[in-house]
Amino acid sequence: MTRVKRGIIAHKRREKVLKAAKGFKWGRKSKERMAREALLHAWSHAYTGRKERKRSFRALWQTRIGSAAHVEGLSYSKLMGGLKKKGIALDRKVLSEIAAAHPEVFKKIAAEAK
Repeated sequence: MTRVKRGIIAHKRREKVLKAAKGFKWGRKSKERMAREALLHAWSHAYTGRKERKRSFRALWQTRIGSAAHVEGLSYSKLMGGLKKKGIALDRKVLSEIAAAHPEVFKKIAAEAK
């Protein structure tokens, strides 16, 4: 039976792990075992962070809409309730962009919701 040298695949795997751990501190960037452990934690935090970013953006949009609604003499809940009753289907992201960039358009939308 012929001899099989196995170093290539293992080396590629190690290089892939170390490349992903680039920029980490201490031995976590150069030692495979420590890098693998650090990456497991980093990836789990990154997953959580992607979910948290969506939450924080929604909160920002609600704050923007609420402050723009108060200028028009409405509360956030009254504005959103009025929009739902009228069948105006604008999501919070778009509504906050309108409130920030085009206040005259938002004024018309708020008048519809009253």
